[in-house]
Amino acid sequence: MALLETEDLTHVFPDGTVAIEGINLKVNAGEFLVIAGPNGSGKTVFARHLNGLLRPTRGRVLLDGEPISKDLIGARKKVGLVFQNPESQIVGQTVAEDVAFGPENLNLPADQVATVVEESLAAVGLSRFVTRSPHALSGGEKRKLAIAGILAMNPKIIVFDEPFTGLDYPGVVQVLKEILRLHKNGHTILLITHELEKVLAHAGRLVIMHGGRLVEDGKPETVISRVENYGLRMPLREGEKVGSLTWLK
Repeated sequence: MALLETEDLTHVFPDGTVAIEGINLKVNAGEFLVIAGPNGSGKTVFARHLNGLLRPTRGRVLLDGEPISKDLIGARKKVGLVFQNPESQIVGQTVAEDVAFGPENLNLPADQVATVVEESLAAVGLSRFVTRSPHALSGGEKRKLAIAGILAMNPKIIVFDEPFTGLDYPGVVQVLKEILRLHKNGHTILLITHELEKVLAHAGRLVIMHGGRLVEDGKPETVISRVENYGLRMPLREGEKVGSLTWLK
């Protein structure tokens, strides 16, 4: 049984715009799945259905074989979503308060919250910033803070929506290393991007969305030859450069 599954997932906005239509996707435990597509292809709308932040017009999302609509709080604990803009996830006055927000809302005892915060910040290398304002962090550090906030909820699946947006090269490397570490430690990873050269070397599976539909799904080495058909740039070969960017491994 798939860990996460969508069945005929469709979302139509009130003005009649079809954002996503008929998406059927199965994700197995431990996968590193990349979802790619040009801007406007429906990737973010799709991601926000996976833990119930958006409700489908038609279809459903299953987690461990059960519709997430039965237990949205449970779904949001198991499926963590790191937004494209980490600023939108900052809720605390300090780094520690920000990570504590989720566990506190689960009514965990204070000593348990403190332990979770300490472990989550240590996991992403932000322990020294406990009392710092989140807004004083760099772009890469803010992304790592958002990841720590998700880790504090102990999810099975972590969904990253365009995690490299706005980062310089060192920031990209920093965040990519953290994502790879999370996968190595057993988290199922769904990474949404239109910048395939940054992650393709690590993906076990590549899904392409175009015009709100899922149009390709398979091994990266099989799908990659067709990405330009959907408005995506063919990734660089290892060692090739465009400006300061090299295919990251």
